[in-house]
Amino acid sequence: MISEQLSPWVWFGLTVGQILLVTVILLVSIAFLLLADRKIWAGVQMRKGPNVVGPFGLLQSFADLAKFLLKELIIPDGADKVVFILAPIVSLTLALGAWAAIPFAPGWVVSNVNVGVLYLLAVSSLGVYGIIMGGWASNSKYPFLGALRSAAQMVSYEVSIGFVIITVILLDNSMNLQTIVAKQAGWFWNWNVLGGHGLAGLPMALVMIPMMVIFFISALAETNRPPFDLSEAESELVAGYQVEYSSSAYLLFMIAEYVNIVIMCALLSVFFFGGWQAPFPTPFLAHWPHTAASLFGFMWFAIKLVFWFFMIAMAKAIVPRYRYDQLMRLGWKVFLPTSLVAVVLVAAYRVFGPGA
Repeated sequence: MISEQLSPWVWFGLTVGQILLVTVILLVSIAFLLLADRKIWAGVQMRKGPNVVGPFGLLQSFADLAKFLLKELIIPDGADKVVFILAPIVSLTLALGAWAAIPFAPGWVVSNVNVGVLYLLAVSSLGVYGIIMGGWASNSKYPFLGALRSAAQMVSYEVSIGFVIITVILLDNSMNLQTIVAKQAGWFWNWNVLGGHGLAGLPMALVMIPMMVIFFISALAETNRPPFDLSEAESELVAGYQVEYSSSAYLLFMIAEYVNIVIMCALLSVFFFGGWQAPFPTPFLAHWPHTAASLFGFMWFAIKLVFWFFMIAMAKAIVPRYRYDQLMRLGWKVFLPTSLVAVVLVAAYRVFGPGA
């Protein structure tokens, strides 16, 4: 947290430094998570995956980065050139901007806003514009159809995600992400996925576990991840909204997609699994230096984030792609009514349940 006592220029410099630090660490982490995604997919298919560039293939993502940067950026003749170039920039900017409100450890957050949940919902809702701009500016029916598909499924599943998040807000009585994490301290049965109020709240696990599953599946659809990658289904749309993109512009779209995937993993950890909280009480941290205690919390946050990324990678590897009508039916006829009922149940529990 930056002190309000500092001069405006020092405050500005420290804030920019924080943003750059988070951005660099995030992008380097995504390079290795992308490699892990490819390795997991290869392992499920009983092959080795990338293993040539660097020891054990660890530098494969950086080799891909160099390839994308050195390739020629080709803009179609009929494309709207300004919008064509702006689309991937908008997608990546909004994806990175969402990380401003994510708490990595106690006090480790770029912007500790009291309405962090609303901020994340707003930024994620705007993310669809980058995809629509890319599909429209390409001036081709295939990317435009891919963009329309993507917009429809993102809007559809944002509704379910919003109602699931409302159940978490009701449980913790806060929209501040740091407060939501802090209220899940102690043993793992204090986590929101198990009711969020210790042993007395365990009956609410019957509601919150399905909410966690709905959030996880909706996150796959929200980020155009398999089995819900209908906006880039090769059999119908060649490669979706980014079919006309190449070189660094294509790279920006891909980085934005993976940044969004990782932020969904982070939100799963924060909303349902205690964020940086360990699954057991940590009174011994009171005797540790503040930085060491924060690093301990960051370690648990990273473990949970990597676990959920592994689950998303496994879903990509083993679940067959849905048809588009199945995707929409699942979102509107199953997830939406289920999450609405869950909001009513959690609200009733908060009003009439133990400790009301």
